[in-house]
Amino acid sequence: MTKNHPFHLVDYSPWPILGALSAMTTMIGLIKWFHLFNSNLFMLSNIVLLMIMFQWWRDVIRESTFQGNHTLMVSMGLRWGMILFIVSEIFFFISFFWSFYHSSLSPSIELGMNWPPKSIIAFNPSSIPLLNTLILLSSGLSITWAHHSIMENDFNQAFQSLTITIILGVYFTFLQGIEYMEAPFSIADSVYGSSFFMATGFHGLHVIIGTTFLSICLMRLYLNHFSTSHHFGFEAAAWYWHFVDVVWLFLYLSIYWWGS
Repeated sequence: MTKNHPFHLVDYSPWPILGALSAMTTMIGLIKWFHLFNSNLFMLSNIVLLMIMFQWWRDVIRESTFQGNHTLMVSMGLRWGMILFIVSEIFFFISFFWSFYHSSLSPSIELGMNWPPKSIIAFNPSSIPLLNTLILLSSGLSITWAHHSIMENDFNQAFQSLTITIILGVYFTFLQGIEYMEAPFSIADSVYGSSFFMATGFHGLHVIIGTTFLSICLMRLYLNHFSTSHHFGFEAAAWYWHFVDVVWLFLYLSIYWWGS
């Protein structure tokens, strides 16, 4: 059947409804874990959700890379979708910064009219946080190097620079894990602990997600899925990574440096 428009009408797929059901089951499993201290349903539904994601995105890769269904118009739609997704993520983090500045600029009597509160020993911004800042800034350089290498059809340099970016992302997560284990306060220690762990914790989760994106891109690069003109999957992951970098700079300046 021929078509006289540039859009891609996807085939019937079981993944949206199965994905929605497994996401719902994941949330039910989370409630069960919190209330009954049993994580079996949560873990099982997470595994099912990951399997559905793998197969759904496999289909998208097949449609775009091998069947050529992602025309210029479709690609533009995907770009706008990714831009709007990142904008929604920006507003997600704005809520944490709003909460932090609301509490820190006018600390209440319960906090001892102090920021950080009297009982809190804040992190030294010149130790692990500064190292993590340098790591993420370096990863921003290496992923830009990877992007330019793909555009110049230099497979070896793209592979090397993308590998470096992934290693830096894993190293960042490792250092943040050490920082959390050595933290002299917890998420239950006043609004400072809540603000700190919610903001840095969700950023850490975004680093893990971004590292996963880039790892998939590395596998696709190895399988020759990207060309000089067809590499939006990588480009979207790179945009996401730059967003993670910028959010960390604001986190470092606000929570670690100014807030301490």
